[in-house]
Amino acid sequence: TTWNDLHTASAARMAAGCVVELAMKVATDEIENGFAIVRPPGHHAEHQQAMGYCFFNSVAIAAKQLREKLKLEKILILDWDVHHGNGLQQIFYDDPHVLYISLHRHDDGNFFPGTGATEEVGTDDGIGFNINIAWSNGLNPPLGDAEYMAAFRSLIIPIVRDFDPEVILVASGFDAACGHPAPLGGYRVTPACFGYMTQQLMHFAKGKVVLVLEGGYDLPAICDSSQEVVKALLGEECTPIKEEEMQRKACQSAIDVLQKTIAVQATHWPCIKRWAHTLGYSALEAQQKEREEVETVTALASLSMAVPHGHIQSPESKENEEVEEPMEEDQEK
Repeated sequence: TTWNDLHTASAARMAAGCVVELAMKVATDEIENGFAIVRPPGHHAEHQQAMGYCFFNSVAIAAKQLREKLKLEKILILDWDVHHGNGLQQIFYDDPHVLYISLHRHDDGNFFPGTGATEEVGTDDGIGFNINIAWSNGLNPPLGDAEYMAAFRSLIIPIVRDFDPEVILVASGFDAACGHPAPLGGYRVTPACFGYMTQQLMHFAKGKVVLVLEGGYDLPAICDSSQEVVKALLGEECTPIKEEEMQRKACQSAIDVLQKTIAVQATHWPCIKRWAHTLGYSALEAQQKEREEVETVTALASLSMAVPHGHIQSPESKENEEVEEPMEEDQEK
């Protein structure tokens, strides 16, 4: 969004106001969830500086309002824009009440805005509440659904479950979607995957999920991706992810990034250690392994319930029965 003397200032204020109003309505149960389709975007805007076509950081302002007016203690901000949300990170870097998770193209700091390294985990009380999944290795190969699903199952979902947020705000940029040239993203995440990720988030915070449109430059990609996330918010059936992506394992460069992120964050979120072994699986393989684990646990639980403790005889009780039986026979005689 380039600056326009007549309209940009009012549009930026309107965008921030819309996001705040939507977040407040969702947090207070006036509505279930929502998607703020606003322009200009906001996640690059810092405390005192506009940046990257962003003037007011709408998601940050909404989170601050939820904290101050509703006294919420746990707010999750998930940022899946292909560019790192430097403004969101800066604003909440020392805040343990706002967990910021970002998936973004980083390329060792060589992709705009250059921030968002894996080692940037927060400061002071906010240490561990800033999580960067900083994709690297350029477009060799371009990342897609398999890599994003791997990030969700191994890191994002376990951490969100552990954090247990009261509301979820999503900086929903669609510039990781297919259709964006290399300088603007170059990844190949499908609209179906954005729908899938939204569905996964709906299992938390009692479904209080607020999406806010951030980056995106290819109009068909924005429209198709928006359609899928709205389907998810409405509880409708989303377009399934293609079988080839479900069967494809994440590329090695993505696995390396996820392993590094787990190593850095495991001291803050021990829950992710359990899922590290799934990184080498495809989505279908991971689902199958999870089903097998559930079946095993269920089978063991049913076995323990099949033999109630009260029916287990001690050696002493068995001896008593053996002694008592002849006495019963004598009485009958």
